[in-house]
Amino acid sequence: MSPSTAPASAAPPWLKIAPALFLLLWSSGFVFLKLGLAYADPLTFLALRYACVVAILVVPFIAMKAPLPATRAAWLHLAMVGLLIQAGYFAFTYLSLKAGSSAAEAALITSQQPILIGLLAPAIAGERVDAVRWTGLALGVAGAAIVILSRSSVHASAPLGVLFAVLALLSMAAGTLYEKRFGQATHPVTANLVQYSVGLAVSAPLAFLLEPMRIAWSPGLFGSLAYLVLANSIVAITLFLAMIRHGEASRVSALFFLVPPSTAVIAFLVLGEPIPPLAWAGMALAALGILLVMRSGVRRK
Repeated sequence: MSPSTAPASAAPPWLKIAPALFLLLWSSGFVFLKLGLAYADPLTFLALRYACVVAILVVPFIAMKAPLPATRAAWLHLAMVGLLIQAGYFAFTYLSLKAGSSAAEAALITSQQPILIGLLAPAIAGERVDAVRWTGLALGVAGAAIVILSRSSVHASAPLGVLFAVLALLSMAAGTLYEKRFGQATHPVTANLVQYSVGLAVSAPLAFLLEPMRIAWSPGLFGSLAYLVLANSIVAITLFLAMIRHGEASRVSALFFLVPPSTAVIAFLVLGEPIPPLAWAGMALAALGILLVMRSGVRRK
């Protein structure tokens, strides 16, 4: 997905508020996902979510006569990011939960993405991660882990679930680095439509094969689905990939360290879930790590 038709070097003014907005929308998504899964099977819910996104995007695509990618390579790059992030990350995360992993276990594994990005970015995206940024990444890992561990028990009792969680981690990291390395300027409606079509093409058959496809139609389902479709699937992902194209992959991916703390706060406000005292220390540690990552200098190979 390439959220702008402007050259990659011309960062739009709204990008300054993108990190905070992305963090709010992405973290809130976990709360709405928890609400929605009470009414539908995981992969079925994911496929329904993608079907709604595709149906919505078809309207502006036709009305705006959004241009299609000009080359076969551009089509391939869009499809690959969709396969890695929309199909890979989300499907593997849901499969991890279905295979027996706890939400905390899956969150702990997938929250290691910034460290993986830091290790791979020099070779793939041409970024050097300096000592200050590594320190920030380490603090972010520690802070996110403390928040997760303080709020629930994590135990590796489902090997298949752990495997799926690791595959989700690898998929998101690969999608992030692929977009940074190969992402091209494409109309945002076209990019979203292609990538969510790929996600639907993968998640729907998986739901049919692995689940009874239970859906309990209710106001709760519609509310959760509406938020995930509009806020997460369209706005948050567009912001995320826009930040990648106009910044450094290791710096942008570090925002995921703040997802567990932010989700904890939102769950406390919306669902009344308590926040243990130790979690506050974890939040502060993760925030300090993010501050170091964001303030470290930009270096290229």
